[in-house]
Amino acid sequence: MKKSVKFGLAAAAVAAAAYPALLACRRKNGTWPLLEGWRYAHRGLHDAAQGIPENSMTAFRRAVEHGFGAELDVHLLADGSLAVFHDSDLQRMTGREGKIEDLTAADLAAYRLDGTEETIPAFAEVLALFEAAKLPLIVELKCARGNHHELTRAAVELLDQYNIDYCMESFDPRVLFWLKKNRPEIVRGQLACHYEQVEGGPRPLLGHCLQNLLGNGATQPDFIAYCWEDRGNLSLRLCKKLYNVHTVYWTVRSEEEMLQAERDGAQVIFEGFTPRA
Repeated sequence: MKKSVKFGLAAAAVAAAAYPALLACRRKNGTWPLLEGWRYAHRGLHDAAQGIPENSMTAFRRAVEHGFGAELDVHLLADGSLAVFHDSDLQRMTGREGKIEDLTAADLAAYRLDGTEETIPAFAEVLALFEAAKLPLIVELKCARGNHHELTRAAVELLDQYNIDYCMESFDPRVLFWLKKNRPEIVRGQLACHYEQVEGGPRPLLGHCLQNLLGNGATQPDFIAYCWEDRGNLSLRLCKKLYNVHTVYWTVRSEEEMLQAERDGAQVIFEGFTPRA
């Protein structure tokens, strides 16, 4: 057998042996049960047809009125404060040019959401609402310009001021690594999907590593939040089989899908309908 073939076989064997270790997850966080049994409204219980934009205070109040938790997106602003908004780019939801990271807390009231009178909420506003309602949150941290550490620290420090059940998730493994090192008691989750289908996604090699959860060994997530349509991913299935990891599916868009996901033992982030049961 040629040396090159032997080397290739040896490398393949090493990779196969290392693969399970790269997927390692944590199952020792005792606060996860506080987050189970809830359904989470994606960016609040929004409905554009009724003039209720995503990530608006009305959408979050509507989720609370129906007894749902919520998933929301948090950005770090130029003055160190935090706002709830999905995109870094302001154009889609406000019709104005610019990046949300360049705004300050004082600027938020001037930005209307999706042609309504709703404005970009401060994270603290939403936390006060859900604290009063005693309902849980899935907090997604939206990193930009290498601010992963500053964003995570600021979000955790603000959350410390509220008595609320929550977990934190991000597409950026560096957020989870910071939490593992500095605040291991917080439930942390790795967000992922099949990146080759995402316009403007990460470079191919990085996207391959992220969608296949190859940073888990370093970050030890408590749960995987995976795209519903991509849930057949081999790495996700191995994480569930080998580590019995908790799962969250996003974004579920029908009652049938929701019930199927829950039968699979997953928590659900839903959108586009109001669950009946």
